[in-house]
Amino acid sequence: MFLRILAIITTIAAGGFQTYGQSLFDEIILDGETVSASSDTIAVSATDTATQPELTIVQARQNTRNRRKAKEKIPSLWDLTDENGNPLDSLDFGPQDLLVDPYMDVEQMLMPKSFYLPAIFVNYDGTLARQAIDPISPDSPFPKDMNWAERTVARDALQRQRFQEFMIAYPELVRYNIETMPRAPKEFVMEVDPTTAKINVTEFTRDVKEMASVAKRVDLGRINWLHNFDGSLQFSQAYISPNWYQGGKSNLNGILNLYYKIRLNPAFHPNLNFEATAQYRLGVNNAPDDEVHDYNITEDLLQINTNFGFRAWKRWFYSVNAQFKTQLLNHYRNNSHDLTSNFLSPGELNVGVGMTYNYENHKKTISFSASINPLSYNLKICRDDEQLNPTWFGIDEGHKTKSQYGSNIELRFNAKLAWNIEYFTRMFAFTNYETEYGDWEHRITFNINKFLSTNIFAHLRYQSDAKPVEETKWHKWQFKEILSIGFTYKFARS
Repeated sequence: MFLRILAIITTIAAGGFQTYGQSLFDEIILDGETVSASSDTIAVSATDTATQPELTIVQARQNTRNRRKAKEKIPSLWDLTDENGNPLDSLDFGPQDLLVDPYMDVEQMLMPKSFYLPAIFVNYDGTLARQAIDPISPDSPFPKDMNWAERTVARDALQRQRFQEFMIAYPELVRYNIETMPRAPKEFVMEVDPTTAKINVTEFTRDVKEMASVAKRVDLGRINWLHNFDGSLQFSQAYISPNWYQGGKSNLNGILNLYYKIRLNPAFHPNLNFEATAQYRLGVNNAPDDEVHDYNITEDLLQINTNFGFRAWKRWFYSVNAQFKTQLLNHYRNNSHDLTSNFLSPGELNVGVGMTYNYENHKKTISFSASINPLSYNLKICRDDEQLNPTWFGIDEGHKTKSQYGSNIELRFNAKLAWNIEYFTRMFAFTNYETEYGDWEHRITFNINKFLSTNIFAHLRYQSDAKPVEETKWHKWQFKEILSIGFTYKFARS
């Protein structure tokens, strides 16, 4: 028995110790992972038995690191292929030019300053994804096609959705909860009781039901028509004493200007364009040199313009334009009862068919419109041919009307130069390919306050068939300028 035990010990010492010694480190746990020792480990002798496990652990740890690096290796861009196995285009690699869409409206993407305050958890709403509008998606409605209420609701829903996504992605950054925050301070009401000479202090509470019953429901409805009115009565006056060393005479001028405009609301009718304006200007001054009349009429104009069209593309419209103008009062020559013009003598009607371009900036401080009408009809009228000569107004003798066919163009530009300074200009030209005439008006308005203003008005006119005026150089060109100050009144829905 003793000899058998001795033989087993001898066998283990000769070769079996290496196998059993290595099996102690066949599986080693490193950094939470199980690894195997190398199979070609050198035989362990009695002198290096203590150092062999350390060498095996270092080798296993190095092998684990190498495998991790192999897993994290990112393939080269040149080795990537698309879904069909074709190499990717090398032009798509590296820095790319940023293509900016000038027609993109980024207003819906901007968040208010309150969005960047410390995050406060309120609740979770699963319906925000249906309420919010993705401003980048091509399927989303264009902001200009929405009214102000729809844009406000969409922007609010988008803000709450982005904040909710932020809370889900980074809950550790949401430091506050609405349920655990301190309540707002209470409000109290003090009332004096004269019977007891005491002051009663009670807590002020708001009854939501009572407030709902007091507040009346506001029905916004659809505002299909936008209109504005501008009326002004202005004066210019000069007094000169009879003994003034340079001479001269006192004078008083009055100018009445009435302007009304109505147009179709583009928010509800984006593909239609309708606009109509009616304007009346009357200028009167005293006539110290006229022994027959006490006053002279310097300006008397009634003008009606209208434009109707439907959208062709972007800001262009197929349109029909019409313009009518005449005067209302009788006009006489100085120191005479001879009539020079009256109502519908002359009168002028112009109708054109063409295209109209409209532009208005976001702040509504600049607006521009251009009407180009290759086909145009012009009608001249002289109603009173008994007291007036129709030939004075370009009408053939023996006729009360004259029709002409040609082309016309009308340009309008309006700019708000400052909070109290406005500039308006209008140019209209017509030609029948034999004669031409055109008007170019300028008006600068200085608003002193809500009821006082100063106007500078200049009107330049060209008429190719105008007759020359004796003892002057004025022939085809005509000019008028007025500077005035006075009262003004405006109201608008726009």
